[in-house]
Amino acid sequence: MSLVEVEKVIIVEGKSDKKKILTVVNEPLEIICTNGTISMAKLDELIDELYDKDVYILVDADDAGDRLRKQFKREFPEASHLYIDRAYREVATAPDQHVASVLLSANIDVNAKFL
Repeated sequence: MSLVEVEKVIIVEGKSDKKKILTVVNEPLEIICTNGTISMAKLDELIDELYDKDVYILVDADDAGDRLRKQFKREFPEASHLYIDRAYREVATAPDQHVASVLLSANIDVNAKFL
């Protein structure tokens, strides 16, 4: 059995965000949880690990998410940033259809039932 090389990586804050994304995506990708914060050592490790992949940042639309996003913009400028509507605040509680449309806008294949 061969392993599929995953080209796309989405970085989220928590496990509930990861679960939400897994319910709507329709392609193999890696989802990394920061658990709300990330150390410089871990960030440096991620940068080395992900240098040849398409990296997307999808964090909550709140103060903690904004701080994390700023850190990624500074330390990982080549990553693409995806945004949920501020009305939903959290990735995990946003409607599946909204998360699917955000991912689709970044050319990430999503399950058609959410469109």
